[in-house]
Amino acid sequence: MSKNNYTVHVRFYEELNFFIDKRYRKKTFTRTVSRGTTVKAMIEDLGVPHTEVDLVLVNGTPQPLSYRLKSGDMVSVYPVFESFDISSVTKVREKPLRKPAFILDVHLGKLAIYMRMLGLDAKYVNDISDDEITITALRENRTILTRDRGLLKRRIVHHGYYIRSKFPLEQLKEIIRRFSLEGSISPFSRCLRCNILLEDIPEKQIVRGRVPDKVFLTYDRFKECPSCHRIYWRGSHWENMKNIFDSLDL
Repeated sequence: MSKNNYTVHVRFYEELNFFIDKRYRKKTFTRTVSRGTTVKAMIEDLGVPHTEVDLVLVNGTPQPLSYRLKSGDMVSVYPVFESFDISSVTKVREKPLRKPAFILDVHLGKLAIYMRMLGLDAKYVNDISDDEITITALRENRTILTRDRGLLKRRIVHHGYYIRSKFPLEQLKEIIRRFSLEGSISPFSRCLRCNILLEDIPEKQIVRGRVPDKVFLTYDRFKECPSCHRIYWRGSHWENMKNIFDSLDL
């Protein structure tokens, strides 16, 4: 073996095996890397976005993604831990976001609507570029949601998640569980078009002429988007979506 190459031993744990070649799943395997290769470079070369990793142990000691591998290193790579706090040992993850806020790539429009229906902050633009997504995520402290692994491998991306399911409602259930968002759910409190929190309309008479007459006579409580001024009320669509979300069994 060239003096410029090292052999290291690697194992991925739990759901990180989803990303790697079947030959390497749930077992320790050897990997040849060039001198100076970082943990981040190696794991992403194997198909795992760094945003999916919460803890890296090298020879039993926590190390950052910037750690440069040495010959014979034993590298154990763990996913995000949901059941207990490892903040005292992990050197991989940036500080958690204070408030859950997301930005979705262009292929997740339906998921964005479902998230907004639950009152979750889900920024979405149907023609936004990957560069704009990463810059916006960094500037606004948002977690990127995507099914594009390459987007999550970008160096400046600190918070991101690869959506496993292809189906919007399953995707919704997936992220609620992954990010423990049950306590953040506030159904129909956010504009479906603008992603802005709705404001209560204090007097019913304000919406006269702005909603169909039948709606005005049937309902007493209305909300308005302060940006696009769209009016919302708890009509049949609200009941239909409530039934869908109840069926998710969150």
